[in-house]
Order: sequence, then structure tokens, then C-alpha cells
Amino acid sequence: MEELSQPKKSRSLFWAFLAAIGASLCCIGPLVLLALSIGGAWVSYLTALEPYRPIFIGIALIFLFLAFRKLYLIPRSCASGEACATPSTQRNQRIIFWVVAVLLIALLTFPYYGLVFFE
Repeated sequence: MEELSQPKKSRSLFWAFLAAIGASLCCIGPLVLLALSIGGAWVSYLTALEPYRPIFIGIALIFLFLAFRKLYLIPRSCASGEACATPSTQRNQRIIFWVVAVLLIALLTFPYYGLVFFE
């Protein structure tokens, strides 16, 4: 039963990252596809996701907060022989959290600085 608790801690970070991708799909998706030389009229349909962007942003921020809360605010309760008891595991989780958080902020703010690439 204890083995299931470790993957649960990284689920909120995973879902935050997916929600950020969903929030930026309308803006970054066509750019990435065009950079890969994949084009066509169907690429313009990705902009139809723009009305759902605030919902995805909210979901991403909620899951990012949940991951932050589990890593920094809730005290860890691990037995001495478990993987979560080692300091390197916690350090690695925090490094991954901040890498994903920076990527998430970059994806969410792309519509504001992405205009520089098109001028």
C-alpha cells in the first residue's frame, strides 16, 4: 500500500503540465507544427480551443499549487527504509517541480511574448 503513495505525489505535477499544454495548444500548437513543416488548413482549427484557455490555465495552476503543497507545505511521513525517506529523492522531486513550473509559465505566457516571433 505504501508503494502507491509515491506515484500519487507526482500526479498533480503531471496533470499541471498537461493542463498547461492544453492551455497553450491554440497558440503554440500551430507554431510547432509549422516549425516541423507540417501545415495545412486543418492547423487553423487549433485556434478553436482559445475559449477554453482560461479553464486550462485554472486547472494547471490548481495542480501546480497541489504539487507545491505536497513538496513544501505538508510534512513528509516516510519509514526509514522507503525511497521517499532519502534526501536525494526529495531534492530530485523539487528540481523536477521547478523545471516543470518554469516550462508551465513559459507555455502559459506564450501568447504575450510569442508575438515577437511573428514580427
